Order: sequence, then C-alpha cells, then structure tokens
Amino acid sequence: PVLLFVAAPYIRRYVAGGRCKSTARLEGKVVIITGANTGIGKETARDLAQRGKCSARVIIACRDIAKAEAAASEIRAETGNQQVIVKKLDLADTKSIREFAEKFLAEEKELHILINNAGVMLCPYSKTADGFEMHLGVNHLGHFLLTFLLLERLKQSAPARIVNVSSLAHHGGRIRFHDLHGEKCYNRGLAYCHSKLANVLFTRELARRLQGKFQRQAGFTANALHPGSVYSELVRHSFVMTWLWKIFSFFLKTPCEGAQTSIYCAVAEELDSVTGQYFSDCQPAYVSPRGRDDETAKKLWSVSCELLGIQWD
Repeated sequence: PVLLFVAAPYIRRYVAGGRCKSTARLEGKVVIITGANTGIGKETARDLAQRGKCSARVIIACRDIAKAEAAASEIRAETGNQQVIVKKLDLADTKSIREFAEKFLAEEKELHILINNAGVMLCPYSKTADGFEMHLGVNHLGHFLLTFLLLERLKQSAPARIVNVSSLAHHGGRIRFHDLHGEKCYNRGLAYCHSKLANVLFTRELARRLQGKFQRQAGFTANALHPGSVYSELVRHSFVMTWLWKIFSFFLKTPCEGAQTSIYCAVAEELDSVTGQYFSDCQPAYVSPRGRDDETAKKLWSVSCELLGIQWD
C-alpha cells in the first residue's frame, strides 16, 4: 500500500499521456464538434471555446438537445464565450445529417475545423434509420456523409482541418465487404473495431484525394487519432465494461486527458501541412497493416458512396 501510494502520482502521469501544448488562438474561427455534450467531445469544445480574446464559434452537434444545451451552458459560463451553439444532429439518420448540413450552410459562411468525434460502442445488434449496422452507420457512414456535405465550405474557408476520432481498436478491425451490416455474423466488440478501422481508412483516402496544389497552398488537412482509454459514457451499452471501467478508473484517462490529442490535431501549428496521419498522445502512432491498405480504403470509399447514394469524386 505504501509503494502504491508513492507510485500513484507517477502512474497517473503515465496514464494521462501527452498534452497539447499549443497556444494557438482561434479568433474568428468556426468549429463543429459532433457528440460534444459529454466526454472528450465536451472537453474539446471547452478548450477550443476559450482560445483567444474573441473566441471561436463552437457548434456542438448532438442528438440529445437537452444534454447538449446543458453542456453548452456550462462551457459558456466557464469560458465567457457566448458563441457556443447547439445544433441537432442524429448520425444514425441521414435525413437528420442532411438537415443539419443544410441549416449550417444557410447560417454560416465559414467552417475551419470539423471534428468527427461522436461514436457508439458495444451496441446490441441494431440498425440506423437507413438500415446500416449501428456502429458502421454512426461511427463511419454518418461522419462520411457529414464531411461530404460540408467539404466545399471547408475548402472555401481554408486553411481548414478535418479531425476523425478513431481508436487503437482499429487494430482488431477488418472491412467485411461481404457482410458490412453484420447480418450473417455479429459481435458487438468486433463491430466497434471494424468501424474504427473504417475511420482510419476514410481519413487516409480523404487525405489522398485532397492532396495536390490546393491542399499544399491552403493547408487543408485530414487526420485521425486514438484518444486513449477514457473514463466516459462510451461503454454504457455494456454492463460488464461499465463495471470494469468503474473499478479501474484510476488507470483510465479523464475526459480532459482523453481530449488532448483531438485538440492537438485541431490546433497545433506544426500540423499545418500534415495530413493523412494517425496520432495518439499528441504524437504520430502506429497504424495497423489493414489501416494502411490503400486498395481497401478506395473500395470502402466507393461502397460508402453507394450506400449513401452520393457521388464523391
């Protein structure tokens, strides 16, 4: 017990991982963060809302408006930034995604940072409003469509950044094109891993398509990240994981600690021209061989467009 007491601060420091040290200011910038009513999304919004005397306009895009309004009110009170705005967005429904994008484009003339943060984990088998398996539909296809709908506004506002929150779990994923929606075989843990691999492959292919004269001159980038093992509501669909999370909370990152790499990818000056990369603890991290498979990334892009009924060349 004495040794544990002495070692505790060092253990916590190790668990906390890297911190974003950038002091970049975001005056006049417009930011969208999906799922920012709780967890690392909320902490990311809190940080970005207080960067600069005349701070960024931070749009919290969430399904649960009541929780989002409570989070926004707390952030406004703490930071003094009255431009923390809540907008309705249900990533499990493409109609909601399209309505969100339509309203945003009508109301906002610029968009500088898009953080695709929202996600579901360990859900019992279910489908989105459009018939997609829930993990794939929310974690990948929902953000794929949202990014597609907002891409031109991001280009017009460049320099701009797209930040996709993936996970170390992508190492356990594979893109099962023969059974994308888990109708033949479903495992909730693997379904999450598959969707997080999709995040990495989407980022890789998006960055490849953005490369060229425009991207180099304008600083338009797309990167993915692993936030770490964070004590949050993400495991709420699993009683066992919720129980384990509570027991081992000392060895998990706090939401604030887990948000650091998202913040880093959104603001760090040294990433102005870095794109298509994967980060953890505010530094480049190893990507699984499946996450570096360009042919799978291209095929996933094509299949995603088909499923969503869009053309994205």
